Amino acid sequence: MDFRETSIEKNYVYRGKILQVRRDEVALPGGRTGVREVVEHRGAVCILCMKEGKIALVRQFRYAVGESLWELPAGKLERGEEPLRAAFRELAEETGLEASDMELLFAMYPTPGYSDETIYIYEAKGAAAGESHPDEDEFLDVCFFPFEKAFSMIADGTIKDGKTIAALLYFKNKNHL
Repeated sequence: MDFRETSIEKNYVYRGKILQVRRDEVALPGGRTGVREVVEHRGAVCILCMKEGKIALVRQFRYAVGESLWELPAGKLERGEEPLRAAFRELAEETGLEASDMELLFAMYPTPGYSDETIYIYEAKGAAAGESHPDEDEFLDVCFFPFEKAFSMIADGTIKDGKTIAALLYFKNKNHL
């Protein structure tokens, strides 16, 4: 059976700096119509970076959930920016680390039920110290944890961020840790 839904009409209800919100009328399988609310997002990158056997995590306050979260360095794509370029930029901005190379591990849809956002998960290679320069509205701590400690932070509820959890699980499986 074909479960595809097709757009009949797209109605933008909000256009912001980072995202747009639509309320679309769609044709459903079987001939009926429905409504879908969609958040459009340019996408983001997330970077898993090991340096001297430790993984870089940043802690920052996330207004939407009202708490400080431990996450892998990450950030949104600028308009027209390629994900690979964004990965190098975000790693340097948030941690001061300069990578010699990046490997795309996977891409994911964090919330496909209502958003078209894609997050590209990279592994930084050959990281060397540089100088961090977060955005003017970005306040964060950078800490380095042994991988097993970072991984245990998922189980004890310290790490709640979905992209970070997915990347750490992937990395553990890929490297048979």
